[in-house]
Amino acid sequence: MTSTPSVLFVCVKNGGKSQMAAGLMRAAAGDTVDVHSAGTKPGAAVNALSAEVLLEVGVDITGETPTPIDRQLLREVDLVVTLGRDARVHPEAGTPVENWDTDEPSERGIEGIERMRLVRDDIAARVAELATRLRT
Repeated sequence: MTSTPSVLFVCVKNGGKSQMAAGLMRAAAGDTVDVHSAGTKPGAAVNALSAEVLLEVGVDITGETPTPIDRQLLREVDLVVTLGRDARVHPEAGTPVENWDTDEPSERGIEGIERMRLVRDDIAARVAELATRLRT
């Protein structure tokens, strides 16, 4: 690992879950972890509800823009985290990849802002654990 550990969060559109994870990690770890996010098929903008529920906990991702995966960055980071069942990343040699099969409240009929709060809370708990793991 480098002197400052690095993580790349990936989802399909890079507008929701991976942006949420990156924002939450920046808030949790500050400058002790280099944080990146990307999408396998990036959308046009950050999901408005994702941004709204993060603002509720003091994290602002409204200025972020979905980006594609940078193959060089994929080789350089210490860890790649995919969020959800649909994001697929072919790991570069030596780069570990872990998948977070995040809560999907819509499968239980929960939609809108309530859905996004549950997703946020699930990701926040995982990010807190990862921040501790990366810094030790």
